[in-house]
Amino acid sequence: MRTVGVEEELLLVDPASGDPKALAAAVLARAAHEDPGQDVFEKELFGQMLEFATHPQSDMADLGAEIVRCRKEAAGYAGRFGCAVAALATSPLPVSPSLTVNDRYLWLADRYGVGTRDQLVCGCHVHVSVESDEEGVAVLDRLRPWLPVLVAISANSPFWQGGDTGYASYRTRVWERWPSAGPTELFESPERYHRRVKDMVATGVILDEAMVYFDARLSATYPTVEVRVSDVCLCAETAVLIATLTRALVETAARDWRAGRPPLDHGVSMLRLAAWQAARSGVDEDLLDPVTMQPRPAREVLWSLLEHAGDALTDTGDATQAEQGLATLLSRGNGAREQRTMRERTGSLREVVTECVHRTQG
Repeated sequence: MRTVGVEEELLLVDPASGDPKALAAAVLARAAHEDPGQDVFEKELFGQMLEFATHPQSDMADLGAEIVRCRKEAAGYAGRFGCAVAALATSPLPVSPSLTVNDRYLWLADRYGVGTRDQLVCGCHVHVSVESDEEGVAVLDRLRPWLPVLVAISANSPFWQGGDTGYASYRTRVWERWPSAGPTELFESPERYHRRVKDMVATGVILDEAMVYFDARLSATYPTVEVRVSDVCLCAETAVLIATLTRALVETAARDWRAGRPPLDHGVSMLRLAAWQAARSGVDEDLLDPVTMQPRPAREVLWSLLEHAGDALTDTGDATQAEQGLATLLSRGNGAREQRTMRERTGSLREVVTECVHRTQG
């Protein structure tokens, strides 16, 4: 069974005011002091962000338990300094990001200017194990049209700098400002994939291979495919749902490749439209159908994903949980809908952040 690991970026906030706090260095130092061998928590681009990574898991219940534990530990370390963690993909309140000082981040700030300063956004990256680069590239080619559906499910960033953006996932729109971000063409072989990455680095536009911010890519560190499109999810169970669906999509893509079924040959221009539509409407309006690229109600598209990956979900024992998870999400809404509901009820973005702090751990 394929293993799955999750990386989540969390926002550090003042629990009373909701304002982001640039305390990541202090929080990381405390984590290192209390647990010298820990390899879970890491710095990010800005001091208002904290990242953690789970260990690879094959059982989704174990993965969910680890996500909850990591969130609680992050909250505990942050609480030593009077701040809290919130699983918010953008800050609802105005913020001036504080750059983490190291050579890499200083290079990014100098190279991309205001484009870097806007990148206080928190994502969720899912790593799924693959047997080889050949299998990994075959998976990447076949995942492409399904990735916008994961954006819609995870969408959790409706607010930006104190206002409503009109988007469910504004984080993805901000992330697209990096020159290497977004959907990719078909690679067809590991050689073509690695040559494209090498050619991109050789332009000097990006710093190195780590800056190849494809929506999904081969990990340079682990034998995995890394799917990078999702917002950090407000609720841990949504993060588990995203991981479950991602593993099933990877397994389905690998089976299609082994069976000689070719990938859908959608152009990058159409994939960008699908990603934009998913970011705009989330699960509340139409999405572009991954097969036809025509508008279709989000509910139908989500169920079509379950049908597409159904055999893989059944074989891992995740079919029932995935179906129940999607039904709950469609009823309750994704993080974007929940945040807007909080805003309507309280009339305050500060109260939205406060409620999201509690939801992050609960």
